[in-house]
Amino acid sequence: MAERSFKQEVEKLRLGAGAEFRGEGILAVTKALLQSGVSYVAGYQGSPISHLMDVLADANDLLLELGIHFEHSASEATAAATLAASVNYPLRGAITFKSTVGTNVASDALANLASGGVKGGALIIVGEDYGDGSSIMQERSHAFAMKSQMWLLDPRPNLPSIVNAVEFGFQLSEASNTPVMLELRVRACHVHGRFVAKDNVRAKYSIADAMENPVRDINRIVLPPASFLHEKEKADQRWPAAIRFIRQAGINEFFGAGSADVGIVVQGGLYNTLNRALELHGLSDVLGTVGIPLYVLNVTYPLVDDEIVEFCGGKRALLIVEEGQPEYLEHNLNTILHKADLGIRICGKQFFPQAGEYTVVAMMKAIADFLDAHQPNLLRNSQDSAPTTDGRATPDPSLNALVHPRPPSFCTGCPERPIFTAMKLVERELGPHHVSGDIGCHLFSILPPFNIGATTMGYGLGWASAAAFNTPDTDRRTISVMGDGGFWHNGLTSGVGNAVFNKSDGVLLIVDNSYTAATGGQDILSSSAHNPLRATNKSIENAVAGVGVSWIRTITRTYGVDEMRATLREALTTKYKGPKVIIARSECMLNKQRRVQPLVRQDIRDGKRVVRERFGVDADVCTGDHSCIRLSGCPSLTIKDSLDPLRRNPVAHVMDSCVGCGLCGEAVQAAALCPSFFRAGIVSNPSIWDRLRGALERLLIGFLQATTDRRLARYEQ
Repeated sequence: MAERSFKQEVEKLRLGAGAEFRGEGILAVTKALLQSGVSYVAGYQGSPISHLMDVLADANDLLLELGIHFEHSASEATAAATLAASVNYPLRGAITFKSTVGTNVASDALANLASGGVKGGALIIVGEDYGDGSSIMQERSHAFAMKSQMWLLDPRPNLPSIVNAVEFGFQLSEASNTPVMLELRVRACHVHGRFVAKDNVRAKYSIADAMENPVRDINRIVLPPASFLHEKEKADQRWPAAIRFIRQAGINEFFGAGSADVGIVVQGGLYNTLNRALELHGLSDVLGTVGIPLYVLNVTYPLVDDEIVEFCGGKRALLIVEEGQPEYLEHNLNTILHKADLGIRICGKQFFPQAGEYTVVAMMKAIADFLDAHQPNLLRNSQDSAPTTDGRATPDPSLNALVHPRPPSFCTGCPERPIFTAMKLVERELGPHHVSGDIGCHLFSILPPFNIGATTMGYGLGWASAAAFNTPDTDRRTISVMGDGGFWHNGLTSGVGNAVFNKSDGVLLIVDNSYTAATGGQDILSSSAHNPLRATNKSIENAVAGVGVSWIRTITRTYGVDEMRATLREALTTKYKGPKVIIARSECMLNKQRRVQPLVRQDIRDGKRVVRERFGVDADVCTGDHSCIRLSGCPSLTIKDSLDPLRRNPVAHVMDSCVGCGLCGEAVQAAALCPSFFRAGIVSNPSIWDRLRGALERLLIGFLQATTDRRLARYEQ
């Protein structure tokens, strides 16, 4: 169950030639694939392209009508290897995944693909997750494109440019027999706009045609001597062919005019931010009518030398807008212009931040500094129309004292939170252990209030990253945590198989929440839901037993903190020597609420009796030591001022966002904390019995309260 359904939006994908398509960037990418005559699509979800996989899944009926094969790949490497279909056959194929982590996983397949080259168009759509909002290591796809000599498209973030980039990507790939990467940032994936649609195209050469007429070309296989010839082919044939096509198709764009003898070269994906900064300086408008020459690189690799030399003719200075480091474009441009002997001043990182996302403020400051140094009259002429902000403003330092850091955490009711509550309780008994994390929601345990976990090395590598600690010199064991998504992605072989082979004595805790929850709630092999397109309900227990694990424990309700703690304690203290696996199973609460809440609302509208559980804290009983918060960290569990004048500490309080998972009460009981928590049922459409029971309870409470009031009155006298 994905976090969002596109069932209604995918009907727009049927629009024909001349119709106006309106929608989100991800939908535009899908429409462009259909217009390009793609034969097959595969991929692995991850920000910011998760919704592309969701759109393709919801549009599966249309894909089948057009003869398009679509797969949810087991990993990014699987997706990249799928492009092998385009090596020998004129089949257009596209894959997608999050970069750069996904490109890391897929790099072996991509390197082989780029070496041998392709016959059909091969497009790799990567979600460029770079910047302040990213959750991964800060690297760029540009290095991968250079390493394997795959061409890299970085289109302007508007729907017509994105659609053109997809269509040009296939054409460029076929013209140069080279796979092409298309990078899309978060804003490009979710930007809304419109473009004029074309008819969807069914591939002229189908997958069935390829299977009926198999082709084998040994020169496309990466084996000596062909592998030595591939590099020469790249330099002598593919590169020149790519340059010719980019130039003839006019993929890169030129904007601006006037007498300025300075210019700006910008990555296509940064165009909108640059234009906004220029607009605030009075050098452009919202429509992009810019007063300074711009060269927009919708293709950032390879660069077209002739275009650059022509753009730089007659200019004294050039500003390179290149996000991230190293400054690949700046180095390349310096080389090109040095060979052309133009003597132009190249500026870039001396005005821009060396690393990090280029915000409008950063852009404004860099533009102002560049023009101050090389053409100050442009900046002076723009002051009358520019806002008071000059781009040099810095955040008010006093905000640091007022706004406290707010680290990301588990969702309300997350079934993974009680796992780490139990782990903290075990830590109190047995002392700290080395804990290896993995990619996934459970990685939030590294942050407060749990502060559990020492490393994370990659998706499915949680147990592998503890391999060096497999030693007989101590009885203390490591704990590794891995999600069910990571387990099926890579962990079964790299983690479990490796631990069995090397007779590890460590403990692996597999968090089975029924989805690849961190990427948007897509189904996986062990998902409990029925999926008409995919095989589900496959057992993790059978999989780990199949590779040789004997000590296996399954917990079917992670909210039972006592059971969770006892199982962890057993795993860490048992005399059994060998790999130990705990499978902790409860459905992702976020996906459960997406599934259940619409049904509950409908039942309430239909007049059916519905009981929703909520938890609360009795403020008269709470002592205000907040141990419950330190063992839970639930966003619904907070504090409020105590009404008791004799108590200075604020008391715990449960907000209305509570989903009734029961962790707070379980933690209190397991840790023997104060008995201040209570459970209540909120009844919608109550029955006659509910009303009678409620009336009796109010009478009883009123009687007891009156007795208490009379007793207190005697003391006051």
